[in-house]
Amino acid sequence: MPAVSSVLVPYASYLRVYEPLAAFSEPERGYWARYAARGETPTAQDELRRSLADLLPTPPVPVPVHESGDAFVINWPESSGDVHICPWRTRLRGWLALQELSGQLPVSLLDAVLPPVVRGQATADWEEWRERNPDARPWIRTAVWQVPVRWFALFADEEREYEPAGPGAAVLRYRTPMVQARRRIARALKALRESGDAGSLSEGLVDVGKWLEEFHPLSLVELDYGGLVHALAGPLLADDHSAADVAAGIAALREGDDEAAGAAYARLVDRWRAVRDLRFAN
Repeated sequence: MPAVSSVLVPYASYLRVYEPLAAFSEPERGYWARYAARGETPTAQDELRRSLADLLPTPPVPVPVHESGDAFVINWPESSGDVHICPWRTRLRGWLALQELSGQLPVSLLDAVLPPVVRGQATADWEEWRERNPDARPWIRTAVWQVPVRWFALFADEEREYEPAGPGAAVLRYRTPMVQARRRIARALKALRESGDAGSLSEGLVDVGKWLEEFHPLSLVELDYGGLVHALAGPLLADDHSAADVAAGIAALREGDDEAAGAAYARLVDRWRAVRDLRFAN
């Protein structure tokens, strides 16, 4: 496989849920068991290449015509060999991303990128599909040019995994059991509410918490920096302990120490200033 730096990599991060095979009903469970047994599952880079390929035709294809039959597969815990699956569900995620995009770009720019007739057809397809699948939810959430602060609240610093695998190929991620992620959200919300800070962070935590409740309790939750490793390369990436800063800030709020909470937030803002500056430079 070519090096990550040999292709254009969007500056995006990912929050993923890996469910045990027991979470899936038949015949899907059997499909994923056979899929994992092949041992040739695609990587995050493969998913990225395929999604970018759909944007090359004219007009572009914002939502795949068919749902992906691929998934990320891991054995967790590693010592047990228990298979956990994170389906891509690229078609569903394409519809959700298109909805978000409509609220982020001016209409004139959106029309230039995705003509109204393309968006109209995608919306019609989405409404028809949603009527048949009212309980569908993605296993993967994506954030562009950032890692949302609320995502860091799910993890502890000791769950951080940093692999400086060479130029353009570093990996930074966090992994935690579902039960720990849910517990940390509950504790963070309690601290924020008791401190009187029930703002956007609280709303974001409630949203993530509701999403996590949809999954099996023995699932694994993963935060992957994805393409953001290219925006935080070198010492800045190696020294990134954002989850520790968020945890310190929440702990300080719990103790009523506003000064310490402010200092933790300042460290977080300062660290991510490089990404913010790069975003607006483009």
